[in-house]
Amino acid sequence: MFESIDRNASPSWKLRVVLVLLVVALGAGAISVWRMTQMPLKSFEGSLPPLSATQIELASRLGEHVRYLSGTVGVRNVDPVGSLQKTEDYLREKLMQAGYIVKDQTYSVQGDAVRNLEVELAGSLSTAGIIVVGAHYDTVPGTFGADDNATGVAATLELARLLKTSRLGRTIRFVFFVNEEPPYFQTGEMGSLVYANTLHRDSVQVSAMISLEMLGFYSDAPGSQKYPPLFSLLYPSRGNFIAFVGNPDSRDLVRKATRRFRESAQFPSEGVAAPSNLAGVGWSDHWSFWQQGYPAIMITDTALFRNPYYHTFQDTAERLDFNNMARVVDGIRSVVESLANEN
Repeated sequence: MFESIDRNASPSWKLRVVLVLLVVALGAGAISVWRMTQMPLKSFEGSLPPLSATQIELASRLGEHVRYLSGTVGVRNVDPVGSLQKTEDYLREKLMQAGYIVKDQTYSVQGDAVRNLEVELAGSLSTAGIIVVGAHYDTVPGTFGADDNATGVAATLELARLLKTSRLGRTIRFVFFVNEEPPYFQTGEMGSLVYANTLHRDSVQVSAMISLEMLGFYSDAPGSQKYPPLFSLLYPSRGNFIAFVGNPDSRDLVRKATRRFRESAQFPSEGVAAPSNLAGVGWSDHWSFWQQGYPAIMITDTALFRNPYYHTFQDTAERLDFNNMARVVDGIRSVVESLANEN
């Protein structure tokens, strides 16, 4: 496009060309950042209201699940032997108590049988895409995994219980994934990837997938929230919010979920639809669904960007805030209901 430029043009003219190109590049960059970070409505500000009676009970139940998984069971991995089975037994018991029939998806990893667990809440619209709400129940070897990810598992259990009697349009599948943590993360042995690949093979339509990944750690201290480079210029410095995270292809889902949460929950929230190769954006089970082209998001307390005990043996239940977690899970319930009933 510049073939007609006079190579003998004055330096000032060349400088003007460079400045114009720079302005165009900056403008395109600004639009890209705006699309990543602009979310509907405003995040909640001010003092948090007292918990409702329902939220008080929810906080107690969430704490019970997390303490059992991280304390009674502890490390949840193929090693120590039997820890995954003990976790599965607990999940089955709670899901059956809520009135569900539990289905297994069993596959082999280095000679060991491992399982994803699934329950289904049937909707009235048989031709609509399903909604998947899921969390991984394994831990990094040697860690108790209270926040990572007993909180996500507890939230999924409670959402399944709370929504059991709801009349919904879309079918919801609540799924508990094995093998999210290293050395299986983003490999063919990752539980959520096995599950997502099966959905695709069976031509199952998915309208939304929600990965619940670490929901229990909050701090009002200035500087308690960290970010990938430059994002600290756009988001709060206090780690007292819940985050909705997706890739650009899932931007509409991020915005829908953030909007509904802000409409229904009096709790701070932030959203972003950023490239999947940005640190943290694809670090959970939603990544597996992106591989098959399904819209998927992660709801999270932002993990290592906030919780200093991430992937250590100090990730224990007493460091978590179950009152705030109950506020968040109650808001997520409204998000899931809204997605299930949208036209």
